[in-house]
Amino acid sequence: MKRLIALMTIVVTVAVGQTTPNNSISGQVYQLPFASSGNTIELAVANTATIPISAVKVEVTNLPSWLKFAATAQRIAMIKSQQEQPATFTFSVDKTAPVKKNQTLKFIISAPTGESWTKEITVAVSPPEKFDAYQNYPNPFNPTTTISYQLTANSQVSLKIFNLLGQEVASVVDGDRLAGYHQEVWDATRCASGVYVYQLIATDENGTKQVARKRMLLLK
Repeated sequence: MKRLIALMTIVVTVAVGQTTPNNSISGQVYQLPFASSGNTIELAVANTATIPISAVKVEVTNLPSWLKFAATAQRIAMIKSQQEQPATFTFSVDKTAPVKKNQTLKFIISAPTGESWTKEITVAVSPPEKFDAYQNYPNPFNPTTTISYQLTANSQVSLKIFNLLGQEVASVVDGDRLAGYHQEVWDATRCASGVYVYQLIATDENGTKQVARKRMLLLK
């Protein structure tokens, strides 16, 4: 199913050619769209020195596994005195990213002379915009399958399995889950081949209830 994905762009300036070793953005947290791609961070690297700086390298470090950068380093051929040049990084946010948890990214700007400067940017992933339950995988399966879903808010979650007669055959989850993406595994070793229905009920802290049901096929 095709979804509209929100993109975001961060534009910040880092000043080189000065003695301050760490140029950070204090208190600013940039919100990243959940499970998005095509996002960009643009660093405008400003040369405050009285002479040009050449072969400037800009590299991002301290990356979590859920943040995927197309390239982690950029090179700027020349920055004239009192001018600036951009270094643009494109990245995607994996759906496994923790929601509402601050993550600090460190950009290291270095010159061939051995001088270096840093820029720290704090980001956090916004919750999903909609509740969703995905088709289990694999399907058909034997004897285990994974059921994935996403929550827009911290919720009490119930995930149960029923046969086509409406009889409950398993309770996979009955407890609290944080906003974001989750995966649960059902082991159907003790069940016979056939079609089953999994029912996901999520009730958030405001009492709002979301329900999803899907069929799956167990083949032994």
